[in-house]
Amino acid sequence: MDRSASCPGCAQFQFENDRLKERVAELEKRLDETSRAGKRQAGAFSKGEPKAEPKKPGRKAGDQHGTHAHRPPPEPETIDETLEAPLPEDCPHCGGHVREDDDIDEQFQTDLPDKPVRRKFRIHKGTCEKCRRRVRGRHPLQTSDAVGAAASQIGPNAQAAIVILNKKSGMSYGKIADFLGEAAGVDVTPSACTRTVLRVADKLEPVYQEIKLSVKQSEIITPDETGWRLGGRPVWLHVAVGDEATCYFIDRKRSADALEKIIGLDFSGSLVHDGFSSYDRFEDARHQGCVDHVLRRAQALEETLSGRDKLFPRQVADLLREALELRDGCLPDWQAGRFDQAVLEEAHEDFVARMLELTARPRSNPLNETFAGHLRKYAPNWFLFTLQPETPATNHRAEQALRTPIVNRKVFGGNRTPAGCDAQQTVSSVIQTCAQQTRSPFAFLRDTIVGLASKLLGAPATT
Repeated sequence: MDRSASCPGCAQFQFENDRLKERVAELEKRLDETSRAGKRQAGAFSKGEPKAEPKKPGRKAGDQHGTHAHRPPPEPETIDETLEAPLPEDCPHCGGHVREDDDIDEQFQTDLPDKPVRRKFRIHKGTCEKCRRRVRGRHPLQTSDAVGAAASQIGPNAQAAIVILNKKSGMSYGKIADFLGEAAGVDVTPSACTRTVLRVADKLEPVYQEIKLSVKQSEIITPDETGWRLGGRPVWLHVAVGDEATCYFIDRKRSADALEKIIGLDFSGSLVHDGFSSYDRFEDARHQGCVDHVLRRAQALEETLSGRDKLFPRQVADLLREALELRDGCLPDWQAGRFDQAVLEEAHEDFVARMLELTARPRSNPLNETFAGHLRKYAPNWFLFTLQPETPATNHRAEQALRTPIVNRKVFGGNRTPAGCDAQQTVSSVIQTCAQQTRSPFAFLRDTIVGLASKLLGAPATT
């Protein structure tokens, strides 16, 4: 006889037991998928199963079509050659005579050169009649004064291309050598590419020191870090995005010791970070925790938990979104100088008080209790953007700055020597800061190689 059929309590117990078994099975499957994805080399690029009904690729139809990104024709004075495409003598379809029209269509093309530019510098030299010192001429396109065995060199455009292809595009030195040889006819070895990057980094060292000083003097700094390799051993690649510059630096520690070396413990501006407790040592700074990290954590908890346990992460997300909406609404008036600072201070105090009230009582679920404890400990840090609308609410600036190094890490893993690490942090800082300054990193590197680089920070923006 089935006891559950005659005992309502047993039936309820059996129903609850079956539900919990299904929930455990679901969580175990999710945990297994997460664990396997973390061990897979391509896990960072995996987004799970494709969508059942993905959006149609291509441009949107109708009013949402947008503007066509046509390539504009070059200016007449920049055209190097004009080629004719004459009519055939006979019609290719029937063989009849073809009568030419009065107008001619025009087409424009921009292409890579089919052969490299090979230069010879005739360096004049002499002796000063007054001090008797030797004097040598120097052409603006020379990259060094070496002669003799080192007289044959690659030019500034090729050297700048090597640096960009390696540090920005993530190409290995072997692939760069293959590309330059096949596409541009420039014979270069992987080892020569390596030495080129190291020499350019040495020339950029004063610019790197300028970048570090600019970041230190910024009002708002967004730091973050990611794993790196030095000679196969784990180190950390840090980044600090300032008001006008971005500084990368490699350190053996993940902690804020590395950032302390750049900005000092007396930094009194605003730090926008992911909530890593190591940043707490900057006691004079104003802290803004990344709201997006909290929202993602709340969403994950809401998807994982069941019943009334879902309510708490949902309330946290609603409170943060309300604060973001308030900031977005008052930002135009604040930028125009029409917003009362007292109103912002009142809003900040209100949101902090509501967060403290929301996280005050104990939670029966341990995951919610841990989440609430973290939110309560840093309650004022989640709403600095309501007090200072110019402060970003997320650390996205630093995460975006780390995207290129992370992709490069997938290609070559890191650096083999300390000199390579120094070059990595120096060159990457200059390239990212050029982008931040809306300047061409290629042009700046080329000018630096020949000794004509202008000031990077404080100079007029160019494209």
